Amino acid sequence: MKIQRRNKANPEFSLAAMTDVILLMLIFFMITSSAANQSAIDVKLPKAGAVEDNIPNPLTVSIKPDGSYFVDDNPVAREQLESVIVSKLTGQTNKSFTIRADENTMHKDVVFAMEIAEKNKFNIAIATVKDK
Repeated sequence: MKIQRRNKANPEFSLAAMTDVILLMLIFFMITSSAANQSAIDVKLPKAGAVEDNIPNPLTVSIKPDGSYFVDDNPVAREQLESVIVSKLTGQTNKSFTIRADENTMHKDVVFAMEIAEKNKFNIAIATVKDK
């Protein structure tokens, strides 16, 4: 006579908890990746009528109204700006950078950064906000 056990171990397990964790991680990384592209340098970007969303450049040059320069949120003297940009873009496949200039920045400061790009054959983008 064969006696059957009433409490058999169930070898299956639920994937619901793992799915919840993966979904939460996906949401977390999507939110943090969108915030990672914003710069800590406070500049009021000029408004533009037609703005196309482009792929962000790996290097950002921010210019404040007082003429101070920042490369990737690090302060840089005007005399050292070209050498810092060239050293950061050496070895990059996409040799370009974005100029984030405050709307009250002097034109000569923006042109100085543009001349560096022209001299070294770098592509540039000017950051703006969409006019509402």
